[in-house]
Amino acid sequence: MPTLRTYAAPTTADVIVIGAGINGLAIAREAARRGLHVVMIDKDDIAARTSAISTRLIHGGLKYLERFEIPLVYESIRERNILLRTAPHLVRPYPMLIPFSRQASRPGWMLSCGLMLHDVLSLGKRLPLNRIVFSGRLKREWPSVAKGGVTWGGLFQDAHVPVTERFAIELAVDAARHGTTVLTHTPVTELLREGGRITGVAYQDRETGERREVRAPVVVNCAGPWVDEVLNLSGEHARRIGPTKGSHLVVDPFPGAPDTCIFFESPDDHRPMFVLPWWDGKYMIGTTDLPYDASIEEVVVDDEEIDYLLRAVNGLLPQAKLTPGDVLWSYSGVRPLPYVADLDNPASVTRDSEIIDHTGDAAGLMTVIGGKYTTHRALGEDVLRHVEKALGLDHLPSSTRQALFPGTPAAPLARFRKTFVSRSVLPDRSATRLADLYGAQAHVIESLVVADPALAEVIDDETGAVAAEVVHAVREEGAVTLEDVLLRRTAIALNSDVALAAAPRAVAVLVAHADWEPTRADAELARYRESVRRFRPRALAAEHVTSP
Repeated sequence: MPTLRTYAAPTTADVIVIGAGINGLAIAREAARRGLHVVMIDKDDIAARTSAISTRLIHGGLKYLERFEIPLVYESIRERNILLRTAPHLVRPYPMLIPFSRQASRPGWMLSCGLMLHDVLSLGKRLPLNRIVFSGRLKREWPSVAKGGVTWGGLFQDAHVPVTERFAIELAVDAARHGTTVLTHTPVTELLREGGRITGVAYQDRETGERREVRAPVVVNCAGPWVDEVLNLSGEHARRIGPTKGSHLVVDPFPGAPDTCIFFESPDDHRPMFVLPWWDGKYMIGTTDLPYDASIEEVVVDDEEIDYLLRAVNGLLPQAKLTPGDVLWSYSGVRPLPYVADLDNPASVTRDSEIIDHTGDAAGLMTVIGGKYTTHRALGEDVLRHVEKALGLDHLPSSTRQALFPGTPAAPLARFRKTFVSRSVLPDRSATRLADLYGAQAHVIESLVVADPALAEVIDDETGAVAAEVVHAVREEGAVTLEDVLLRRTAIALNSDVALAAAPRAVAVLVAHADWEPTRADAELARYRESVRRFRPRALAAEHVTSP
């Protein structure tokens, strides 16, 4: 089976996709499965920027009901059902409590009607029906919420993808298996123009730094917040992106922490907020939604956002008493929303996507605005229709409506996990981690351990991650940097200290088993420690305090 290589020097393609975020991945996968030769190119890694800062929900579109965006609700429900079926190891049912409060901007009766209407619109869904939660059940199952003064609420049946990093990598693997050339850490430097239209791109070779060209009749610009930067390469244009900033906090379990997600309103501005039980026992708190005009290259949560998020949670769950010192780390970025002049309320900007077919001397170029994890596949299908039209091809039914993700087990997830752990050569904790994180690909990683027992070494005591995962990330999944390995392939960096303690062990493994030179390992380790400062990890702050 072909592996995910992220370096090549193609000269021609049918389609060039600029941006390897969730939109670019969906488009590349769709086009490759259609039989087209695709080159996907990104100046960073796969899903390393905007796609790395989501709330990790596969949302059925409840929040679009009040704006009467019924087509978007239907699309969200359909796509959620598809993902629950095709990627069950990654996308999981995720019920969320919606407290009904007198202080909220929407009365309980209205929210109840919305839950019932959503059930009607999603007949045949793969999840249970939504429910109204009355006082007795609320006190039994969400006592901390009841103690905060809430007397009733709704239970919305939704889904989430706790490790979006793996979700994105599996999309890239599937695209590569169908012929996509993936170029990461490769900046596009020029849009090529011949005969009065866009005919390809020039880029900086990752290995040599040389200028190279690749040509194609269609170039798709889905660079997220960098859409305007790409358009600048073709000349003057109207501004397309008006980003808003969103931040999340990561904390350990806390007093009154719920077992299910809570979807509530901020007491400050009524913005939708979440307390999210997350990965490996941790919780996420999010999110903010602020107009943003500063640099999009390095976005970091600020103290005001931290106070805003913690104040909201402490108001909902009085037992929590969370302080900034409880925050393990955070992540922050910008949403690539359509530009709106004089934006006062970021929540009012549509979350739907837009596909622009450029004309004139920019013909041959398409630009994608917006897009979400939930509906990424549908967006890819829509863009492919535009590509087919541009190439003069007949439209064919999409295979991605049925195609399983590469890691989807043949058996139901619980049975697969039990069988894999019982037969694994690894300790139960590490084997369980492999099954939950990689699905059926866990067998591939375990085979490395069978071939070389030294790769059974646990390199992160907190998660039970083993050395074989690091080797697999480089050999089979196109990881180039240490950050690629720890954050977006193995997800070790989702632990309490963003893998700062595990990083030296990881580079030692790569020196011993993946031909990394010691000088490269030292440079990558230093670069990683600098890079994760954008997460404001508590572990780095503690180092600073205790250092001489």
